[in-house]
Amino acid sequence: MTKSRCYQLGKRLLDIVVSLVLMIVFIPAWILVPLAIYLESGRPIFFKHKRVGLGGTEFYLWKFRSMVKDADKILHENDDVLLRKFKNGDWKMKASEDPRITKLGKFLRSFTIDEFPQLWNVLRGEMSMVGPRAYLREELEEQTARYPETKKYIKDIISVKPGITGPWQVSGRNEIPFSKRAELDAQYARQQSLWKDIIILFKTPRAMLSKW
Repeated sequence: MTKSRCYQLGKRLLDIVVSLVLMIVFIPAWILVPLAIYLESGRPIFFKHKRVGLGGTEFYLWKFRSMVKDADKILHENDDVLLRKFKNGDWKMKASEDPRITKLGKFLRSFTIDEFPQLWNVLRGEMSMVGPRAYLREELEEQTARYPETKKYIKDIISVKPGITGPWQVSGRNEIPFSKRAELDAQYARQQSLWKDIIILFKTPRAMLSKW
């Protein structure tokens, strides 16, 4: 068995074990968060978004809904100022500056609780616990046009599954611009190892709490 094959099997086993353990440990969240979302703003409880995965194929990424209903429509159709601010921030915006985020949503995001449903994406094999960001196709197209030097990184980025956490998330999160995020994601894809995955997993809780 080749080193690459051993790594892929080991990584998949790590994904399954870690995601199942986290699902069990956070059982209260799976009960209380949907109830809180429903009481605050009704349905839907979950939010799904198309993202680019392994080999450039798209899949639906799941999250607990942390924004008002039709938030994506509001961003793209009804508020040009908000959309420009979002894109100028490298397709990210602080929760305190985004009027679409609910009061509960700000809390969920501050502890990254809104991303818990992505554990289901990991179990389905669409994502990994550790990997590059799960980018939107439009985001990749516009950002590589804005930062032409990043085009060389895309092939490496989509050569692996996107992850719930990754190298840039534990190195500064939203403060890192796309040009640096893409470089870190591509570097991760070229230099994968189970040891590096484990180190990133151990660094992730601190990175999550640093948002609060």
